[in-house]
Amino acid sequence: MAEEVALDLDELRQLQNIAKRPRVLNLINSEISNLEKLRDSAVSSSAKPEVPVTVPAPVSSSVKPVSSAVNYVTLGTFSWDQDSEKVKMYISLEGIDEDKVQAEFKPMSLDIKIHDVQGKNYRCAIPKLHKEIVPEKCKVLVKPKRIVITMFKSFRGNWLDIHHKEDKIKPSLEKEKDPMAGIMGMMKNLYEDGDEEMKKTIAKAWTDARSGKAADPLKGL
Repeated sequence: MAEEVALDLDELRQLQNIAKRPRVLNLINSEISNLEKLRDSAVSSSAKPEVPVTVPAPVSSSVKPVSSAVNYVTLGTFSWDQDSEKVKMYISLEGIDEDKVQAEFKPMSLDIKIHDVQGKNYRCAIPKLHKEIVPEKCKVLVKPKRIVITMFKSFRGNWLDIHHKEDKIKPSLEKEKDPMAGIMGMMKNLYEDGDEEMKKTIAKAWTDARSGKAADPLKGL
């Protein structure tokens, strides 16, 4: 391209020498000026050294992934009451957004999660209730200073506690007595109330019974 520009310049300069009219001279001079600029630009661009393009090395990120685990403050204090059909729990907590309350009811448990209350998350869970409830009927009502949890009982009746407690078998009033213990007690009474002969006889029977010589300690009395 530089050679072509040089040839054009030579030819224009020849025309410049033979041209006489001012308008023609101006056109030739203008074109010569443009070609000289084009020539200088081509020379300068070809003289520039090639700059190698460096590809930046990959930078390993030191940012750790954010954990998805949510921390909760346990709500262990609450009040409750009941009637024959339902149980109500009352949890005192201000600033609750109803849209941020998550409730999970199961036949024998409940799990209430309350998110973003003044920057904290709260949780109230009872893993095993006293008796069964009807999950689809249960509900949570959010009030300005507390939440009310209503659970409907599967069976009408009174709950002794809201938490499950194992039924304890009441001991029988009539305990099984050892027959030998009764016989020994009888012999003791006879010994204390009897005469000398009776005491000797009872003492011998007692000794024989303890040594295994007599199966029935009353034998011989």
